[in-house]
Formats: sequence, C-alpha cells, structure tokens
Amino acid sequence: MGEMPDLAAEFEAQRPRLFALAYRLLGVAAEAEDAVQDTFLRWSAVDRAGVVAPAAWLAKVLTNLCLNRLTSARARRERYVGPWLPEPVLTDDAALGPLESVEQRESVSLALLVLLERLTPAERAVFVLREAFGYTHREVADVLDVSEAASQQLHRRARAHVDRARRRFDADPVRGERIARRFLAAARTGDLADLERLLAADVVAWADGGGKVTAARQPVRGAAKVARYLAGWMGRPVPDLEITVREVNGEPGIVAVVGGRLSGVMALEVVDGRVTAVRTVVNPDKLAHAEGRLRAAA
Repeated sequence: MGEMPDLAAEFEAQRPRLFALAYRLLGVAAEAEDAVQDTFLRWSAVDRAGVVAPAAWLAKVLTNLCLNRLTSARARRERYVGPWLPEPVLTDDAALGPLESVEQRESVSLALLVLLERLTPAERAVFVLREAFGYTHREVADVLDVSEAASQQLHRRARAHVDRARRRFDADPVRGERIARRFLAAARTGDLADLERLLAADVVAWADGGGKVTAARQPVRGAAKVARYLAGWMGRPVPDLEITVREVNGEPGIVAVVGGRLSGVMALEVVDGRVTAVRTVVNPDKLAHAEGRLRAAA
C-alpha cells in the first residue's frame, strides 16, 4: 500500500520528458498524452525488482507504444481531408522541455514534424531519440531491441530523408516575435505591401481544417497570393475575437480566440527575417491541448 505514492511520484518526475518524447514521435499532443498515460498503467503494474533504471524503462515502454500508434496513424492520415499538420503546442511555457538552442527549437517545429511523417516508424524513433534527446546508438538499440549497426543504418536513412527537404532554421525568438507582430498588424489591416515585404518569394501557406471547419484544401504559394489570402482571411471582422502573438512549437506564432474558445493557431517559419511558410491549424480536434494550456495559464 505504501509503494504506490512512491511509484506515482517517480513517474510524475518523468512525465514532462515522456510527453516531450511522445509528442515528437507522434506529432499529436492528445495521442502523446494517451501514450504517457498507458505507460503509467504499465509502470503501476511492473515488478520494480526487475527495473534497474526507471527512466530508461519508461522511455522504452513509451517509445514502443508510440511505434504501435504510428503504424495505425499513417493509415488514418491517408484519409485525412485537406493538408494534415501536427497538433500545435504552445511552447512559451516549456511544455516540450527547454528550447534554448537552434536544435532544440527545430526539433519541435511544425516544419520538422511534417518532414518526420515521411519516415518509417523505426526511422522516426531513431531520429528523435538521437537528435532531440541525445541517445547513443547503444541506448537506441536497447530501446528498440535492435543492434547498434541497425540503429546507425536507420539513423543514416532518416537523416538523409530529412536533410534533403529541411530548410535552415531561424531560432531568434526576439526577432521572430517582432516579425509576428508586424505580420499580424499587416494582415489585420489589409496592408498588402507591408505583408508582402515580410514574405519570402516562395512562401507557402497551409491550413488544416480536417474537414471540420472551412479552410483551404490546397497550399497557397507565392508572396502575392499568400498576402491576399491571409489579408482576406485574417482581416474579416469577427465578434469577440482576440488575437495574440505566442510561441508555437518553438516558432513565432499567432493564437486566435473567439468568445473565449480557441479557434486557430498559426505558426510562422522564419528564415533570414522573412516568413517562408505559414502553417495554420483550425481543426477543433487539434486545438484541445493548446486551449487547455491557455485556460491553465489564465
């Protein structure tokens, strides 16, 4: 009877790190929370005498639960209506762990999480464990029950896939916030000239409505088209609308609340002071986690 509080306390100490790992593996905050809870259930039932390193044991169980979820998620996403984007997380409260370096911020960016969707589940697991959490190949091999050579091969393949498509990441949060505020002001007032000056020539805008709310089902490309699209959408008068600049997945972002309910989250990919991509999530199923964080902070 006296052991459960100790078990629970030990798990709670690991919970933030486990959520950060699960989210990077799955790209969906709600599913990451479910995977963490399933890990706790297994932790509660385990014979502690056989667990030498609790943190390693928990990471292994969680990673393999996520691998099972990734396999079924791929089939669901093939049927998704319109562009699929990861579930956004507000990160100005360290919800995904410290984001102090370029690498740490990039590891949770929507851009990288979209790229990780191209990997096999095993490649994604190796990439996340190595790149975001600094696991050695021996530690990765223990987590995935593969050889070190297999871990190295999976990592090489994953890096090759990601490096071919990744763009240089601008992680200056101060400059990013300044750009986001200017971007928001230009879009809200319909200042197309200033908005275009903030956009890269090859900027792309994606919107994820999941078929639940109205959103563009094809990406919008090019500075002029994206500026008109954003100004027309963000400049509409909406009663009880509050828009604020927040950090989203380590990037400058914009959060829209209507009548006290979160209605959309936008992340801006910034390179060399220009917005190179705009990713907006308005699917209400993907806003629950971010809305919960907003309510908790209120």
